[in-house]
Order: sequence, then structure tokens, then C-alpha cells
Amino acid sequence: MSRRTEVLLWGAQRLSAMVLALCVVVHLVTMILAVRSGLSGAEILGRTQGNVAWFAFYTLFVAAVSVHAPIGLRTILGETLGWRGSATNLLVSAFGIALALWGLRAVFAVFGGAAS
Repeated sequence: MSRRTEVLLWGAQRLSAMVLALCVVVHLVTMILAVRSGLSGAEILGRTQGNVAWFAFYTLFVAAVSVHAPIGLRTILGETLGWRGSATNLLVSAFGIALALWGLRAVFAVFGGAAS
């Protein structure tokens, strides 16, 4: 892979890490406050279904994970197993796509029709 591509991947991983850090904090604080307020899972789902803001937030969360994790996995595979090249790039790209699809499936299941 070219030096330029490596730099772009490095930047994408750092940017996605920043987004993830914010998303994790918001998610955890929200869950802790909801549970401490005595809300059940059903009540939490009732409040999130159809809420476009939460739909957008969790879609961004999924996108950040789908960018960040495959780049990190690519680095780990290269450093620990010596796996480099097109096959590894294809493998981690497929992993990222799978994460995106599974994550978006969960977002749509929870928020049911928020994007309609």
C-alpha cells in the first residue's frame, strides 16, 4: 500500500477514535442515568423508538466502529502474524462492512422507522 494510503488510514483511525470516545461516553452516561432513574429496557426502547436524534447518534457510532475496528485489525494482523497485502486488506474490509451491516441492522431494529 502506498505511503499516502497508509497516512490516510492512520488519520481515519485517529478521527474515528475521537468520535468513538465521545459516543462511548454519551452512551454510558445515558445508560447509567436511565438505569438509576429506574427505567426498564422496555421504557428505554419506548423513548428511543422514532427519535431521529438518537437514530443519528447511533448511526454515527456504528460508522465510527466500522471504520476504526478494521484498520486496527489490519495493523494487528500485520504486526503479529505478518499478514499484509491485498488479501488482508480484503479480509478487514469485509469485516468492516459486516460490522456496518450488523450495527445498522441493530439501529433500525431499535429505532424502527426513524429514518423514514
